[in-house]
Amino acid sequence: MNKLLLVIKREYLSRVRKKSFIIMTLLMPFLLTGIFVVPTILAFNNENQSKVAIIDENNFDQLQLQSNRSISFHYLNDIDIKSKISTLLNHYNFILHISKVDSLNAIENNIIIYSKSQVSLSDRTYIENQIENNITVENLLNKGIDPKHIENAQSKISIKTYVVDELGVNTEGNSEASYGIGMISGFLIYIFIFSYGTMVMRSVIEEKSNRIIEIIVSSIKPFQLMLGKIISIALVGLTQFLLWIILGLILLIVANTFISSGDPNAISNENTELFKQLNSSIGNLPLDQLIISFVLYFLGGYLLYGSLFAAIGSASDQDTDSQQFILPITIPLVLSFILVQLVIDQPHSGLAYILSMIPFTSPIIMMARIPFGVPVHEIILSIRLLTLGFIFTTWLAAKIYRVGILMYGKKISYKELWKWINYKE
Repeated sequence: MNKLLLVIKREYLSRVRKKSFIIMTLLMPFLLTGIFVVPTILAFNNENQSKVAIIDENNFDQLQLQSNRSISFHYLNDIDIKSKISTLLNHYNFILHISKVDSLNAIENNIIIYSKSQVSLSDRTYIENQIENNITVENLLNKGIDPKHIENAQSKISIKTYVVDELGVNTEGNSEASYGIGMISGFLIYIFIFSYGTMVMRSVIEEKSNRIIEIIVSSIKPFQLMLGKIISIALVGLTQFLLWIILGLILLIVANTFISSGDPNAISNENTELFKQLNSSIGNLPLDQLIISFVLYFLGGYLLYGSLFAAIGSASDQDTDSQQFILPITIPLVLSFILVQLVIDQPHSGLAYILSMIPFTSPIIMMARIPFGVPVHEIILSIRLLTLGFIFTTWLAAKIYRVGILMYGKKISYKELWKWINYKE
């Protein structure tokens, strides 16, 4: 036991003292904030308008397109389009040309956009929708129907949802927040398991290639060495996760203080409202259950895959040799990440339930389901199965590791690995 603790201590301290660990620990909360928040803020604050020149040879009064914050329309009359395209494109982002037609309904195949570069999908869709709406209004008027009657008859409904737990307590739900948290949780679990798992593999390969492993195993059992590496890197991951939570809470407090200051020059009203809605939505989620589950599934998933990565490292003399073994063991991990979108759309389906019980896919899939409300007994069963999966993969990896770490200069095949597994001590 003392030797195992020494391995854990050595591996742990050697990693947390690295500059790369400190830098990534401090930067990651800001990077994640930038990935998920900055694009939204930029979208709200985008002041760049596309200038569109409209040349309507029909001069339809019904085709009066309305500008918005991203696109502005400028009507030009009596212009020979063929001789002026190049000149106009020096002053406008693109030109909307409507050829001469008999009626408004016949313009569908007589509309052309000229531009020096590809028109954005959002701009094109906005123009198409406006033209379609104008044609619809004109058709209604021709039939003696006032479009305002239809507009007044329409209504927009926002349905509130409440989640009732096993104790009968109602909590206001938010599908959008659950969707976002589910995607982020699944993504982070995937990245963490892959990153820390490969860290174990590279550590084993490095010691093996430097022949340091021969000296180490002379004083400690191979299983203790492998387990020490896996546990130490798990502690490194937990240390980073704890620091990220603390830094994340600090950022959240600073953001709330900044927004609550009421400084109109500091942030726009739209962004203020966005952040308030985001805080409210997240506050209604089971954050304590999410954090505890994240730690447990990270540990379970990492320990399961980490042991397999350690086995791969022991069977390889260098990184290039390990590629043939990495793909088979990471297929379930990659597949579960691909299926996250499907699971989030139907979090309580039979497929989602089965995938959240299989140890190789449950860390990602269950973390994507939990924000939508998962019964506690399902989470407990999933964690138990994940624990059994970790015990099995550790036993399997130990059999490969004890032989592989002392094998040099030989191309290892799956047949050879099977022999190692069946070796008797």
